[in-house]
Amino acid sequence: MEVGLFIIFWYGVLHAMGPDHLVAIADFSIGKNVRKTAAVTLLFALGHGLTLFVFAKILQSFPASEAFTDYGDVISASVILMMGVYLLYLVAADRILLHKHIHEGREHVHISFSKHHSHSRFSGTMPALSLGVLMGIGGVRGMLVTLSLVGSQEVTWNMIALFALGVMLVFVFFGLLILAVNRYWLNSLSNVRRIFGVLGVVSIAVGGRILLG
Repeated sequence: MEVGLFIIFWYGVLHAMGPDHLVAIADFSIGKNVRKTAAVTLLFALGHGLTLFVFAKILQSFPASEAFTDYGDVISASVILMMGVYLLYLVAADRILLHKHIHEGREHVHISFSKHHSHSRFSGTMPALSLGVLMGIGGVRGMLVTLSLVGSQEVTWNMIALFALGVMLVFVFFGLLILAVNRYWLNSLSNVRRIFGVLGVVSIAVGGRILLG
């Protein structure tokens, strides 16, 4: 069984490395500070893991309900695609604002999309939880296939915990990468526009590929 749990853990790692997951994290954490980047990462992983467990239990009891998991893929891909369109709109409409000021002797750069600069801790982070839930629905079938490979017929909390750990491991490292982009590259308006534009195009490509695939 230990080998089976190890497989579950690595399935979580590989699952999290999908371009749709990484693009979703990037869309919601680009331009944010350390606290908000961490919140986006953890909320996405939490929503993904809990939803996976709940719907895996449902599919085990009602196999016919598997058709409903398709909607999770469609909705999450649509959100990613719309986020890409929104990012390109922000660039084209010149709606991205850079605020530079000093806290405790250190210069801070904040990115916002309105004239009213805010320091709210949770603004822009809660949608990541919702998207994690939707994408968790789409990942249920792959999880059940993996469980069948390790010879298990029941989804347990240990399995979900190890799967979520694998997911969060990837998300943490990817969150650190996004944080480095936020801190060292998004220090001028030209860089912000360039990176937001590239991320917008990538988001549209990934979301569109899922919808058409």
